[in-house]
Amino acid sequence: MMWVVYILIAAATFLFMEFVAWFTHKYVMHGVLWFLHEDHHDGGYHPFQKNDAFFLIFAIPCWLSTMFGLMYEMYWLVSIGAGIFLYGWCYFLVHDVVIHQRFKWFTRSNNHYIKVIRWAHKMHHKHRNKFGGESFGLLIVPIKYWDKVKQDERDSYKAKITIFEDERRTIQHRNTIN
Repeated sequence: MMWVVYILIAAATFLFMEFVAWFTHKYVMHGVLWFLHEDHHDGGYHPFQKNDAFFLIFAIPCWLSTMFGLMYEMYWLVSIGAGIFLYGWCYFLVHDVVIHQRFKWFTRSNNHYIKVIRWAHKMHHKHRNKFGGESFGLLIVPIKYWDKVKQDERDSYKAKITIFEDERRTIQHRNTIN
């Protein structure tokens, strides 16, 4: 039955990592380690960035938790390592694949949540320096971005209806002429 506890610990660690990532992004990446993060904000495409060093920074506690947990049979510590690992994979998929499309795997998603996180990240990247930033999280974003995407979707729907109505009127007009 302990496996349930280990799964819960891994899940709680995963959720806690969103806060850790937000805090690190806002106060470390946009602070003392800006020199590593700066190339991520310069607007150009780089297959590899200094910013990628943060992968190693986050991998170290994952590795240490897993290693020491296995060495000393403290499986709750292995669960923490697993939660960090899972968050790291999620971060890679969402940030590098879905948002920045460094790998062209999911390029045409119309998923509402993906639109929201892409918009929030776009607003984060409109700031080219370390000051005055916004939206430092990855998976949890402020409600204003949800509202913006919802409004864009409504406007897009209204525009499609208008085009449809215009086409319908044009067809009706042609039919009355003939």
